[in-house]
Amino acid sequence: MLFKGPRPTSLASGAAIGLAVFGICAGASAGEPYQYVPGQVYNPNGQEQQAAMPQAVPAPPQQSAPQPAPNTAYQQPPYPQPPNNVYLAGAAKSGLPSTTLSADEINKLPERMDRLESLFQGMQNEVINAKAQAAAANKAAADAQKAQQEADKKLASGWWNGTSISGRMYYDFSYIHNEPNVVGRNNSGWGFDIKRFYVGIDHKFDDTFSANITTDFTYDSGAGATQLFIKKAYLDINLDPALDIRLGSTDLPWVPFVEGLYGYRYVEAILIDRTKFGTSADWGIHTKGKLADGMFNYAFSVVNGAGYKKPDIGSHTPSMDFEGRVDFDYDGFVAAIGGYVGDLGKNTEGTAVFHTASRFDAIAAYVMGPVRAGVEYFAAWDWMNVTTPTSDRSDGVSAFASYQFVPRWTVFGRYDYVKPNRETNSDLTDNYFNTGITFSPTKIVDFSLVYKRDHAGDGNLSTANGTIGGLDTMSSGTYDEVGMFGRFRW
Repeated sequence: MLFKGPRPTSLASGAAIGLAVFGICAGASAGEPYQYVPGQVYNPNGQEQQAAMPQAVPAPPQQSAPQPAPNTAYQQPPYPQPPNNVYLAGAAKSGLPSTTLSADEINKLPERMDRLESLFQGMQNEVINAKAQAAAANKAAADAQKAQQEADKKLASGWWNGTSISGRMYYDFSYIHNEPNVVGRNNSGWGFDIKRFYVGIDHKFDDTFSANITTDFTYDSGAGATQLFIKKAYLDINLDPALDIRLGSTDLPWVPFVEGLYGYRYVEAILIDRTKFGTSADWGIHTKGKLADGMFNYAFSVVNGAGYKKPDIGSHTPSMDFEGRVDFDYDGFVAAIGGYVGDLGKNTEGTAVFHTASRFDAIAAYVMGPVRAGVEYFAAWDWMNVTTPTSDRSDGVSAFASYQFVPRWTVFGRYDYVKPNRETNSDLTDNYFNTGITFSPTKIVDFSLVYKRDHAGDGNLSTANGTIGGLDTMSSGTYDEVGMFGRFRW
């Protein structure tokens, strides 16, 4: 409710007005309607009179309700002089007890109001301070979040982003019996061997360019010491699933492909790798691709020919070697053919070259669920006779199979038959087999109990297990090995 008129000139006058308004409200709550009329003073007797201060007056009585009896308990003195005792109008009508403020209490009102004002000011200051602290905390949190985002962005843009490290190790603890047991061959007895230990670092620059370097830690029987080689070091240019180009040393088309089908590289190298009619990686330019959603695949390499252990540094050859493969994959069935042609990196200055080495490869396999099975064949011409006048021909076949009969347990076996020198020693024959059982506690760890036997009759040949066979073309020799073979990967 708004009042028009002169402002009270004293605190007592203001208090009197406030108490009068409270009395009006109390009277209204007791049932007497009222309304504000400018320039009129509310009188409990129902009379209206002019005053300097606007007052509330009762509303016209309604016909349906009788007018209450006038309240004569209080007569308002002329404004602005307050009485010594102030009564609340309407107290009698509201049923509330009469409230009286003494002059002393009225005189203390300024002090109380000062204390209330001071308290209110203190609370207001606390609110202001709390808001300031909250704003500072919010700003600090926002600054910390922004700094963390900047740090994450900087970390994500570092060279280590897109870099991964992988590795694998092939090892065995076994007993070997080599017959005849002569100098220059694997000694008979017990031993723990690390056949291979690879550590690879991959880095992806973007969706097109990436790089890899993979080390090969192995024992070099020729040097009689452990050697560390760079097996892979290449830049990969992935233009499309149908065209991927690698520059440097990387997997050759045939050996790693067959190793993936065989599944037991840590037990034994595949047919042409075991008998040294092929290798797994070389330096050069490599291409591969997938067609028809991977149903047709290809891989071609133009390489130095000497293998990854002998990079062509400082000595170039008149020509490069070539290896290729095409394969067809459908519902677990795989059929592939491949080949190699070149001088195996031997056409260097001061070396006479008489022949070009060549090799034909073929494999048919089935890999699905718990079953692996396949047959590999190769035929080679002058592979061991590039620098000799004599020509020669070689061939061999390998059959392998494995079956996971219960989860984590697999049985496996393999048989190789090789004729390494059909022209120069047609009687020399190599018969090799292995068999065993594998326990795989996780996907990255395998333990295999293995038995191997290799027999070379009417001569000898060099293999991944050393020289096997007799001391001359009229004698034979055997190689037996039993033990635990394993691998782990990450």
